[in-house]
Order: sequence, then structure tokens, then C-alpha cells
Amino acid sequence: MGPLVDTTWLAEHLASVRVLDGSWYLPQQRRDSRAEYAAGHIPGALFFDIDAIADRTTGLPHMLPSPADFAAAAGAMGIANDDPVVVYDGAGLFSAPRVWWTFRVFGHADVAVLDGGLPKWRAEGRPTTTTVPGPAPRAYRARYDSGLVRALGDMRANLASRREQVLDARSGGRFAGVEPEPRPGLRDGHIPGSRNLPFGDLIDAGRGTLLPAAGLRRRFTEAGIDLARPVVTTCGSGISAAVLALGLRVLGTGAAVYDGSWAEWGSRSDTPVEP
Repeated sequence: MGPLVDTTWLAEHLASVRVLDGSWYLPQQRRDSRAEYAAGHIPGALFFDIDAIADRTTGLPHMLPSPADFAAAAGAMGIANDDPVVVYDGAGLFSAPRVWWTFRVFGHADVAVLDGGLPKWRAEGRPTTTTVPGPAPRAYRARYDSGLVRALGDMRANLASRREQVLDARSGGRFAGVEPEPRPGLRDGHIPGSRNLPFGDLIDAGRGTLLPAAGLRRRFTEAGIDLARPVVTTCGSGISAAVLALGLRVLGTGAAVYDGSWAEWGSRSDTPVEP
């Protein structure tokens, strides 16, 4: 199973994979992801709460949980280390890649995102249900992969070394500091030296699916990214940055995600900002 599966593939393998609804929305969207899950989801899917399966000791939103907490959550959902996992979301392709990346951070190799998500599934007339599965708990062992994660110290060090290219998934207006941030108390602008590629530019607007490889490659190249060099993706709070990481993975390369993203960098007075 690659990093991306289509709806036909999932329909054919529904009985042999673990399906997760990883929907999450910005507060201003006024959508309740858990209520939407309860109202209808792909058969067999469990709800993965991005805000709950997180580090609850920090003031930053949905930071990665500890390996022990992730293992407990995955095991409680009946997931074992060797289970194939498919994640989707209610927007089509927005928050599911964050859950995909989280599983990969904790060593789960066989995980994919449903291309087009729940909107495509429903548009094709495929079934949904309100039945919530009750899987038996399983043992899960989390193995943290630090190569997929960047923290504040890493990003500070990269300002001088420029070893890694930094790619920001926020809108062009937010990146340029001319559009307000959705979270209060954050400065405007971006990390010095970073490039901008709004995550929506990787999505086929007509179909709601990820662009084919040639289109992805063109978008990254046009954003000034050298695909032969390492990349760190960032965004507002570590959600849409994972869409860029998914696109790079589809192209056969990889990317780390700056977990704190602008929620952390933009909230501090000791981090430099470019307009």
C-alpha cells in the first residue's frame, strides 16, 4: 500500500484495513468533526481525534503525543503494528495527512490517505453508516522516528545552516503578512528564508484529489524547491504542512514537519520574522 489510495481500492479492501476518520477543521469553519462522524462515516471507520490524541501539557494546538500515549490510543482503537491503516477526512484532503504523518512518526509503515476523502466517497454513491465499531484493544508498540519531526531548536539552527529548505503551506496572504492569522496573538509573516506553497495548490480543484505526479513536481519546482535536497514543511499549526509532506512522499522523496509551525514561531518574541 502506497501513501495514497483511491476510493475504488478502499471499497475493495474495506474488510481488511483499519479505517480512520481524521477530520479536523479550523474554528472559523464552524464544523464539528466528531458530530459529522456520528452522523455518517465510512463503514468500519473509527474517529481519530487530532486534538485529543496530542500533547495536552503544552499551550500549542495538537502537538504530537508521547510515544506511550500514541501507543495507548492506537491500541484502544484495535490497531496493531502490522495493520494496514487508511485515513480520510470530511474536507477531502486536509487533515487526514496529519494523521498519516503521525502514524509514520510512531513507526507505522503501512498507512495511507484516501484520495478525495469522504466527499469523493459520497459523490460516488458509496455507503456510509452511523454504526460505531467496538474493536477489541490490541497491543501497540510506538517507535518514534525523529527524522520526520522538527522542533523549535531545529528550526532556529536551520536559519544559519540552511541545510533544509523550509516550505510553508499557508495561504500566500498569510505568508506575506497581509492577511490576518486565524489565531489571535500571532505575528504576521513567515520564517526567514522559507518558501510558500499553499497546500490547496496540490489539489485538483475539480476532483478534490491530489494532483498527479507531474503536477506535484511542477508545483514544488515553481515554489523554488529543489527536490534533491531535504525539505521541512510548516503551516499554521502542523495540519496542512502534512499535505505538502504527503505530496513529496508521493514523488518518492520525504519531508519532515515542523510540529509547532506558525502557532509556535509566530507567538514568540525571540524568533525572527520576515514580512
